[in-house]
Amino acid sequence: MSFEGEFASYEPLRRLLDSEKVKSLQNRLKIRQQEEETEDFENSIVKKSDLTESTLQPDLVLAIDGSNLAAKAENGFPGAEFGYITIASVLIDLKLIGELEKKEFVEPKKFRETEKASTIESVFPGCNVILDTEKNAKASLRRALFEELRSNTVFSDGETLLDTYEHLFRIKREHFQERNLPRSPIEGIDEEMTYDYGEYTCPHSGEPLFSTDALRLHELMNPGGSNGEMFGQIMATLEKLWLIHILRAFERKGWLATLRRVAFIMDGPLAVFSTSSWLTKVISHELTRLNEIQKKINDQDLLIIGIEKSGTFFNHFIEIDTTKDGVTDKFPKQSALLLNDGYIKRNIIFSESPKQYGQDTYFGRKFFYKTASGQKIVPVVACFNEYQRNLETAYPDQFARLADVMNLLDRLVSNKYPNSVSPLVSAHAEAAIPLNIGKRIFEDIAREIREKSSK
Repeated sequence: MSFEGEFASYEPLRRLLDSEKVKSLQNRLKIRQQEEETEDFENSIVKKSDLTESTLQPDLVLAIDGSNLAAKAENGFPGAEFGYITIASVLIDLKLIGELEKKEFVEPKKFRETEKASTIESVFPGCNVILDTEKNAKASLRRALFEELRSNTVFSDGETLLDTYEHLFRIKREHFQERNLPRSPIEGIDEEMTYDYGEYTCPHSGEPLFSTDALRLHELMNPGGSNGEMFGQIMATLEKLWLIHILRAFERKGWLATLRRVAFIMDGPLAVFSTSSWLTKVISHELTRLNEIQKKINDQDLLIIGIEKSGTFFNHFIEIDTTKDGVTDKFPKQSALLLNDGYIKRNIIFSESPKQYGQDTYFGRKFFYKTASGQKIVPVVACFNEYQRNLETAYPDQFARLADVMNLLDRLVSNKYPNSVSPLVSAHAEAAIPLNIGKRIFEDIAREIREKSSK
């Protein structure tokens, strides 16, 4: 790292280009074969016109997106910071939007009525932030995470977000036993973590433990610097818990029939990474259960989609849409490239591992889709059974309601942000600038879903 006012000369660049070690490494690099990529690409294209859409298309979209910001805490300690995290849920009425689009002039007020938003906010301790009588910042974070899940709920008379989490945790303990338990989160205790529910006492130290310790998010804390990565992982974990929380709330209310009209769209992949990645298997387990119940009522799978707006998959999509001469639009419109494990490992994320891509982190699978307007989208659709999760093959029926997903993306694609969809733009704006903080209006949103679905 340079000193203030110091500028590098060209000498390091020349040395880098002439370095024998650099040249040696370049000679050892594995090169992806473009011919293999083109062959796979052409043989795997699926056209929307070749698929059959459902008779009932969703006319309501519930978008979920989060935002996080690390902010300085004024408590006298150097580097003290806290993480401010928001999770926004935005309901968009596609039917009303369609009616407004037929008019020559749309009143801004009427257009705003097509969206209803609800936002939850959370604040978590970071470096050098100590709560109450806790011994350190890590213990403070553990308590704050537990209390935050306990204090949030979709419905005032329903289960809390903590209840939802502990239901998933119970599935983990009953169906996915760990061979080697992690270490206790309490400083100075070198014993295995003691699992239980709610707040309980550590048998080795007498200090408090929490069911949420099993997420192990506290392990990501940097005690001597910024904790942006940790706050990002907390946000991503809360987003996935919130999705399951909403679906379980609809089940408890007896409103599963209304889900035939609703599509759920999340920002980013349908996956859980880092220390809380064990949630992937239990979320898959719970989604399978919920989907089976509602499918008996609605006769079709749930429509749950994640959108990857950037990254290696999106970059590869741009590559295969461009000819060797640099001309774009090679990929046909209203067509999809369904990705299997072999294609991903040969062309996008190189690997020779026998374990399929994303096996431990994803509860959905990806494909590429170019919309009717030419926008390139990387969707991730939720999987509800082992056949859909099997990445050895990539058949249309392994992607839940593929034709409906394509149709929805054609309708929702954003003109302002070419690699995203409009509901996520609205959800991100709500999460980044949470105008509805403190307004517990999700219950009103849910009731509106029910009322519209009964018409």
